[in-house]
Amino acid sequence: MRIKWLFITILFVFATGSAASWLVMNSKTDTEVDMVAINEVLKKLESHWGQIDQADFSTIKQPFSVIDTHGQVRFQTFEGQSPTINEAIKNRDTITDVVVEGTLVGKLIVLNDDKKVIQQMKRQLIIVLFITFTMFAMLSVIYVLFLNYKVFKPFHKLQSFAVNVARGNLDIPLKMSQNNPFGAFTESFDIMREELALARQSEYEANRSKKELVASLSHDIKTPVASIKAVSELMLLRADDEKVTKQLTTIYSKAEQINLLVSDMFTATLEELNELKVTVTEEESSVLNGIIANVNYDDQISFAPVPACLILTDVSRLQQVFDNILSNSYKYAGTSVTILSAIKHTYLEISIMDYGKGIHPDELPLLFNKFYRGNNAEGRSGSGLGLYISEYLMQSMQGDITCHNREDGFSVTLKIKLA
Repeated sequence: MRIKWLFITILFVFATGSAASWLVMNSKTDTEVDMVAINEVLKKLESHWGQIDQADFSTIKQPFSVIDTHGQVRFQTFEGQSPTINEAIKNRDTITDVVVEGTLVGKLIVLNDDKKVIQQMKRQLIIVLFITFTMFAMLSVIYVLFLNYKVFKPFHKLQSFAVNVARGNLDIPLKMSQNNPFGAFTESFDIMREELALARQSEYEANRSKKELVASLSHDIKTPVASIKAVSELMLLRADDEKVTKQLTTIYSKAEQINLLVSDMFTATLEELNELKVTVTEEESSVLNGIIANVNYDDQISFAPVPACLILTDVSRLQQVFDNILSNSYKYAGTSVTILSAIKHTYLEISIMDYGKGIHPDELPLLFNKFYRGNNAEGRSGSGLGLYISEYLMQSMQGDITCHNREDGFSVTLKIKLA
């Protein structure tokens, strides 16, 4: 509605300016010579030629000048330079003979006002055009401001809204004024945002339900697996037959593999649910001796004494990190393992070194990705979660973990924060 009135106002100003200009250009101006007045002047000149100053010319409106036959001005009704015959002819003034008793005594020159009339018309036209263009300029400014407020600003808001949606910020509504001409259009975008938010929330809840189910199943599976391990271990102690011992060892090792896989799945699921608890406390570095001893199967690990210091760690989670790393060494390298430790800056660095073939250099940046398994994992059990979980746990304990190849094997370095 406002746009309609604005256009009507612009058309009205244009029509008014055009009409005023036409009226000025076509206004009729009386520039014709008043012959009655001229005859009256001639009669008074004839009767008062000797004493022209005593004649009454107050009723004559047009300016005139009287000159004698010698070109001398005898009388004039205007101020300024008196015209000559030549100038009068040039200006197209009216020239009439003054005859007294049949004798030519002078000339009556009636001035022509055409130039003044034209100048006056020009001034009037300039004023009309100036007012018209001023009104046009003002209306143009108002129209630009109107467009900016009603069109451009809403589109800038829509652009910001689209950026927020693209970034996943679906909680920010699209605010628009009540009289916005794009109301239905913008409302559709806001409805889309609400639908996307509902869809994302539904997807989040569905994924969370799946993860909670995996966590619950993983926890439930660990109980019977632990029972299988305990029974098989007890039977191993009592077995005398070599064949039975071999079968029980196979059962125990497979149960241990299942236990590690389930533990990794359980831990990864808790991490995704933000429920993986890591409690960092100050501990003496001697706890590492016990942690290493717990994974030193068949005395395959050789390690030097750990430097005495205080470290920030969660002992149970650090044990889990060592379990994952040493399990990979036993599985993929199949060699002895050397563990060295040293204090560097604000960290206690633990280097775990095996003497296998290592991995391809292109795979090094991918080792800590979830579910990633290298080319050397073919034919070997695993989930690809061990190093992913280890990195998460080390970073949660203010430390870090890195891997690199050596000429004679593969190394994993743990950085444990000093207290």
